Amino acid sequence: MPLHGFALWQLGFRPFYLLASVFAALSIGLWALQFAGWLGQPYLSGPMWHAHEMLFGFTMAVVVGFLFTAGRNWSGRPTPTGVPLMALAALWIAGRVLVLTPFGWAAAIANVAFPLAAAVGLAIPFIAARSQRNYFFIGLLVLMAVAALGVHLAQLGATPLPGWIGIQLALDGVLFIMAVMGGRVIPMFTNSIAGVRATKRPWLEKAALGSTLALLAADGLQLHGLPLALLAGLCGAAHLARWTLWQPWKTLRTPLVWVLHGAYFWIPAHLALRGLAEMGWVAPSIATHALTVGAIGGLIIGMMTRTALGHTGRLLKASRTDVACYLLVLAAALVRVLVPLLAPAQLVNAVLCSAALWSGGFALYAVSYWPVLTRVRVDGKPG
Repeated sequence: MPLHGFALWQLGFRPFYLLASVFAALSIGLWALQFAGWLGQPYLSGPMWHAHEMLFGFTMAVVVGFLFTAGRNWSGRPTPTGVPLMALAALWIAGRVLVLTPFGWAAAIANVAFPLAAAVGLAIPFIAARSQRNYFFIGLLVLMAVAALGVHLAQLGATPLPGWIGIQLALDGVLFIMAVMGGRVIPMFTNSIAGVRATKRPWLEKAALGSTLALLAADGLQLHGLPLALLAGLCGAAHLARWTLWQPWKTLRTPLVWVLHGAYFWIPAHLALRGLAEMGWVAPSIATHALTVGAIGGLIIGMMTRTALGHTGRLLKASRTDVACYLLVLAAALVRVLVPLLAPAQLVNAVLCSAALWSGGFALYAVSYWPVLTRVRVDGKPG
């Protein structure tokens, strides 16, 4: 196989990592300008659609790209490539375009169909291989479709339930995905790459994941106040204890690993802030952005570099450009959370600064990884 061949459609991570990084850079930049009142014509119609696009656009693209890639290894069976993968990418793009138009029902169909189609693409190899350990990923993709449907129906006036319920359930679903995948890959990468003895405790794994599911159920039941604050606090404590067993302080010389540890720390930080927000002591958006910018953004940029390098036959070593991407995204989280927490009057400036850091990090990824994602593996293997 020639090393200069075009390979964008050979495996799921290739198109979706590229699309997600470009979209992350552009959409957050536009949203920040809109938030500051600098756009004459708004990019999105409000905070609901900002949340929608970050969850069902950016995050879902990376989740699907990762699951299609890892799912092939887990099942030993092919996941969508070629024309089916092109069709899924086109469906994702349609969803991003249609939310900007008056065609609300068309936008709903596209954004609900994408996770459902991805669930089918994942279910076929998993069921064929009887990979029961991974069936829950199919269910989580269906949950994301249901959450997207709830948001769109609320915006279309077809249900009395507020659209923010769908957003919160989607956030909880993504949190659970990160908790599961973080527990699988972060200790493994820590032990294999950084040479550190990351450990697990079965009871703590069950507590961390079980409390995360309990939080999802509580949000589905619209539980609020002290009970939810206590649940969030207990969940955060379990995740923090889990994180410390991975010995993150011993990974500082290995950027491919410390970025994942740094991002995972934002999960207990988010849960602690969410508990405080339920008691009315901090703004809820601070807790939300600890999860979305810190945990989701950080884990995504870390996994997009690591899996792109590994699945294109390259050395698993972060370049200076990769480290710059990590620092920019994690700095975006610090600015977006800490500045409004300590100086609420500086919210607009914090959003603008955080957006510039975030957009810079993902734009840098898109530019530097374009040749990696579009060309065949350097070792000539398929994938």
